[in-house]
Amino acid sequence: MSSLTSFLPLEGVRVLSLALNLPGPAALLRCRQMGATCLKLEPPAGDPMAFYNQPAYAALHEGIAIETADLKTEAGQQQLHAALAKTDVLLTSFRPSALRKLGLDWPALQARHPSLSQVAIVGAPGERAEEPGHDLTYVAESGLVTGTELPPTLYADMGGALLASEAVLTAMLRRARGGGKASGIYLEVALNASADWLALPRTWGLTQPTGAVGGAHAGYRVYPCADGRVAVAALEPHFANRLCEAAGVTPPDMMATATHKALAAWLATRTRAELDAMSRERDVPLLTLAD
Repeated sequence: MSSLTSFLPLEGVRVLSLALNLPGPAALLRCRQMGATCLKLEPPAGDPMAFYNQPAYAALHEGIAIETADLKTEAGQQQLHAALAKTDVLLTSFRPSALRKLGLDWPALQARHPSLSQVAIVGAPGERAEEPGHDLTYVAESGLVTGTELPPTLYADMGGALLASEAVLTAMLRRARGGGKASGIYLEVALNASADWLALPRTWGLTQPTGAVGGAHAGYRVYPCADGRVAVAALEPHFANRLCEAAGVTPPDMMATATHKALAAWLATRTRAELDAMSRERDVPLLTLAD
């Protein structure tokens, strides 16, 4: 019996990317991991990612064929369209006005390559697609920047990459359902929409301070311990009961201030090794962390 890891849903699919920096290359990498044959055309100056983080650039482009093409020249345009004639999905991350200048707006592409689909990564949908922005502005717009600290990762970019690879799958599923004869489609992926999607638990109140996974539940918090920190995720009643039994806290009202204080006091006296052992013995979900 074949495993899920041996199934490559994009095997035989050819994806060409013009997208630079992070969201587009990350989406292309996901497509390659799902079996697609991937080609990226870079401008003569290269991808900025290669200059400000070479290890990230190398990881993002593992297994990706890379060619240089100056799309502002006739030779570059010929190179591009020769490749597009053999491509199933084009991945872009330009503003719509930039695509029009290059003759790569959707009506022009569809007229020249009827079977080609395009996945266009933009900052915001519709009329807002021309607005400047970056991951930080999209994440801030979604309510995920709550102070002056930068987010620990690039949520909108990486979430957008997943949505873009999902869009590639959508385009290929549509073609398959059309017996392989369906014309290409245009799919837009907005990075601010990806941030909004990731922010939904906060929007719903789940991760707000009054929410169970926002700090109100004593079994779902990060606490100091004797030699570091411990991320406790004893959310379900059976996990919470085991944690409280170990700490000698009864009865375990996990939303009560007294329970928070009692668990904090007990955890502060335990080393990471002791807490790791307790987790194994009592089957309590937690992870100890060094300072």
